[in-house]
Amino acid sequence: MRRTRLVFSGSGGQGVITAAIILAEAAVIYEGMEATQSQSYGAAARGGATRSDIILSESQINFFGVVQPNILVCLTQEAYNLYSTIIRPGGTLLTDNHFVKIAKKADARQVELPMYESVMEKIGKPIVFNICVLGALIGVTEILRPDSVMKAIGDKVPKDFLKMNNKAFELGLAMAGE
Repeated sequence: MRRTRLVFSGSGGQGVITAAIILAEAAVIYEGMEATQSQSYGAAARGGATRSDIILSESQINFFGVVQPNILVCLTQEAYNLYSTIIRPGGTLLTDNHFVKIAKKADARQVELPMYESVMEKIGKPIVFNICVLGALIGVTEILRPDSVMKAIGDKVPKDFLKMNNKAFELGLAMAGE
């Protein structure tokens, strides 16, 4: 039985919740898995702390909270400072080195990638940063098939922005493979 517990964390406006929803929908719709997704926001919608918990499983999910994630994504220093201690030993911690400076070593595989800088350099629009992160996450962890996530992106993103989002996803995938 495969079960993965994830926490996406960052700040409002980074697309943390959207990325989490796309991931959960890709698992359910395109891979036939069970998934839960919940979220919490800080005091301000934009700029406040944001967290989304996701569980992906091949069997029924009875408890929806994530206490010790296998995978932790931190997109701000505040999120890293707050959540880096909760990762399950041996898990995977993904951070963007533009926003997060690793201060302490977690008992996890720590992957620091220049996702934001790459998005700005190659696409020029920070709005797709979250989709690049999603691509990097899939590339680093292989928890879902990339084509499943691409289809879910196509379901969620307005058609006028699909090409840009697909490019961001592929950028993240490529970065993870380097």
